[in-house]
Amino acid sequence: MTKNDNKIKLDQFLKLVGVASTGGQAKLMIQDGEVLVNSMIETRRGRQLVSGDRVTVGQRTFTVDIGKSDS
Repeated sequence: MTKNDNKIKLDQFLKLVGVASTGGQAKLMIQDGEVLVNSMIETRRGRQLVSGDRVTVGQRTFTVDIGKSDS
């Protein structure tokens, strides 16, 4: 199994940036059509985001920036 450090799931990203406090809250926000990815409604919580993707929730927009570590 290979590890892909260049992607993050949408629900995890929402928790990371503080839009959702729990995975359950993130899931509901996504299912209710409250989340846009690159200006399009996204209803899949497992959607894989890559650097440069733009996630919008309400009036807040976040740009995904996945840094690569040398560990």
